[in-house]
Amino acid sequence: MTGYFATRYCARVRPLWMAVLLVGSVLILCTNDLRAQDRSTIAIAVKDHHFQPSEIRAPANRPLAIEVKNLDTTPMEFESVSLRVEKVIAPGAVGTVNIRPLALGRYEFFDDFHPTTRGTLTIQ
Repeated sequence: MTGYFATRYCARVRPLWMAVLLVGSVLILCTNDLRAQDRSTIAIAVKDHHFQPSEIRAPANRPLAIEVKNLDTTPMEFESVSLRVEKVIAPGAVGTVNIRPLALGRYEFFDDFHPTTRGTLTIQ
């Protein structure tokens, strides 16, 4: 398509695509905001290579954010095979691990840099 017809075609299609992109963006932002409101947040700490508390609980079928504060002088890596997450947290820093909605059960997590540092998440 060239010339007159191409110009008229593009003049009709471009506003349609822009409207589709705008509506899609609004839907994505609204969905993310709703998920954030449903999310539970749990704070834990790592001190002397131990999770404090080492056992945490959260409701089923809701997104979860675990805020991990590393109180040690060495980095740590919050990791869980069953949760499918891993995050390195520098000494003295706080890291947030976002977890998808989970079914009832127990999920283990550990510090990959210090494997004896272990904890459990119970979804109830």
